[in-house]
Amino acid sequence: MTRIRRLVLDVLKPHHPSTIELAGKLSGVDGVMGVNIGLYEVDQRTENIKITIEGDNIEYDVVKQELEKLGAVIHSIDEVAAGSLLVEEVETLQDR
Repeated sequence: MTRIRRLVLDVLKPHHPSTIELAGKLSGVDGVMGVNIGLYEVDQRTENIKITIEGDNIEYDVVKQELEKLGAVIHSIDEVAAGSLLVEEVETLQDR
């Protein structure tokens, strides 16, 4: 079984619950050690947010279910880190 250590998700959520409540709910999921949420866009009914989750053994399906219970929808999985070590992205000449 793959040990997911980091998930970065592009998520669309209603205004309620707040991002603070959402972060609290996600941080309580088994295997999750930390949650960051950044707000990118707001319209009349929804907010587009980026959620970064780190932990020892994150279960994607459990995270997805928790988000759906709160009325949120995952647009995309923007990054996944798995294994026993988090590998940070390194800037190359092509990235400059």
